[in-house]
Amino acid sequence: MTDLTTHEGSCHCGAVRFNAVTDLSGMGDCNCSRCRRLGWTMQSVPAADFTLLSGADALTSYRFNTEGIEHLFCRSCGIESFARGNDGKGNELVMINVNCLEPAIGVDRATIKHWDGANW
Repeated sequence: MTDLTTHEGSCHCGAVRFNAVTDLSGMGDCNCSRCRRLGWTMQSVPAADFTLLSGADALTSYRFNTEGIEHLFCRSCGIESFARGNDGKGNELVMINVNCLEPAIGVDRATIKHWDGANW
């Protein structure tokens, strides 16, 4: 097992800031119509391991398809640094956009999980 680390992240303009405790072992991407366009790499964390440090008032919500995921993005710069949902068993999760972490995390896209959201 790898060690859990507190990672800090933000939107582009810095209005939305968060931290998340994770080992980054479950990184993935999705080919749904939204994620494919954004090209973000996601990591799910239990909601208890996510802290929104600032910017709650800067967030705008967007839902589509089954509306089970709350996509949250900064109304100033438009970056979606995280989304909220659940694991299908009722456990609340936050999907962090790994590309919003500082310092930047190198992601080998050939080694991450690929979610077929287009056919879900």
